[in-house]
Amino acid sequence: MKMLLTVEFPHEPFNTLVRTGQVGELIGNIMDSIKPEAAYFTEQNGCRCGVFVVEVAEPWSVPAIAEPFFLNFKANCQFRILMTPDDLQRAGLAELGRRWG
Repeated sequence: MKMLLTVEFPHEPFNTLVRTGQVGELIGNIMDSIKPEAAYFTEQNGCRCGVFVVEVAEPWSVPAIAEPFFLNFKANCQFRILMTPDDLQRAGLAELGRRWG
């Protein structure tokens, strides 16, 4: 299943990793490990932020995706399930509306 991973990097240790020239290689190694379908870098809440679309085959694969960010950057990670329009069509919204609405 596809998930949207939003990673908010605190200023430290990111600033130190930039100053020592280590941040590029570290982020590259993480990208090689998590193999995102898409990766974008931006700002969020005044901090550096990465937004990634990742494939999560099983729930127990989430730590392998998140831990590199937690351990190396002390980052905050948020995961959101993604659906395509076809996925949404198969969700049975009309039935759910009749049952719960």
